[in-house]
Amino acid sequence: MFGLGKPRSKFGRFLDENEIKQQELVRESNVNRTTISKLCQGDAFTPSARNANKLIKTLRRLTGKDIDYDDFWKM
Repeated sequence: MFGLGKPRSKFGRFLDENEIKQQELVRESNVNRTTISKLCQGDAFTPSARNANKLIKTLRRLTGKDIDYDDFWKM
């Protein structure tokens, strides 16, 4: 079960909808677990450019979807 009823950000909802576990994303993207957890909790936190690029690249590979920074965070 994904989400567990917790408030989620756009990023967190995307992971839930695509059945991607945070642990899997940590392993595949090499981004810190705490950073990914914060990104899933709410829209107030934004990643550094380096981490955002790692995450977008990994999500594109895992889902095959055309994902962009603007899909989750505001510039």
